[in-house]
Amino acid sequence: MDRVAIDLGVIQVYWYSILIFVAMVVASILIFMEAKKKEIDEDFLVNLAFNTILIGIVGARLYYVIFNLSYYITNPIEILEIWNGGLAIHGGIIAGLLFVVYYCKKHKVNLIDVLDIIVVGLIIAQAIGRWGNFFNCEAYGGATTYDDLLYQGIPKFVINGMYIMGSYRQPTFFYESLWCFFGFLAMIIIRKLSKTLKKGQLTGFYLVWYGIARLVIEALRTDSLMLGPIKMAQLVSVIFIGVGIYLFIRNNKKQEEKYLYKYVEPKEAPAIVYFK
Repeated sequence: MDRVAIDLGVIQVYWYSILIFVAMVVASILIFMEAKKKEIDEDFLVNLAFNTILIGIVGARLYYVIFNLSYYITNPIEILEIWNGGLAIHGGIIAGLLFVVYYCKKHKVNLIDVLDIIVVGLIIAQAIGRWGNFFNCEAYGGATTYDDLLYQGIPKFVINGMYIMGSYRQPTFFYESLWCFFGFLAMIIIRKLSKTLKKGQLTGFYLVWYGIARLVIEALRTDSLMLGPIKMAQLVSVIFIGVGIYLFIRNNKKQEEKYLYKYVEPKEAPAIVYFK
């Protein structure tokens, strides 16, 4: 698998970097489109997006480095080489969330409103970004066979790319990417069609959906970040699921002010719902 997309001699552009960039652009476009519907101040959103992405990347890298500290102590310069992989999504989410909380509080903007917008862009960014792991030959599971992967319906080019260290490997990056993509579609449909979607429920859906996926998929991975005998991704996933369930049921009372979108049914066409 060739990790380099563009080789200009002195400068090399890696597929990993390209896919992370594409993921951020797609997420940002979706977030800005939805924020415009909710009439969130554009300057506020631009500053929030730029700083959250930057802090998220730093957080994702630091999280990974901390759990591989013995290696990076002896190879400190490699801490900066993020194009080689080593961005832990949980670290990025935690760091990004902390900044969003701070920034929303500073500017007196409703945090839950902002999170409900962000998570839809975030999950499709994760679906895209996981393909960077494919080109870096990372985020894979245990040894398996070509026939088994073919039986699962895995595309042949993915199977061929999963021939690592003399064996075919479970493409856990592919499983997670698909799960995130279907989660994105589900969230778009829910947001579009639900008349009674409450504030915080999209965020809750994201946390439960991704938490369950990562809890299961992480059990297959062979390169997990560990805290003693515990896989950190599974521990964080359990927390995500718990918080997600809480957010989803917190505003279950039918009060219009808790709707993510207020709606009215016009007299002439009562079957059609208009969101504003």
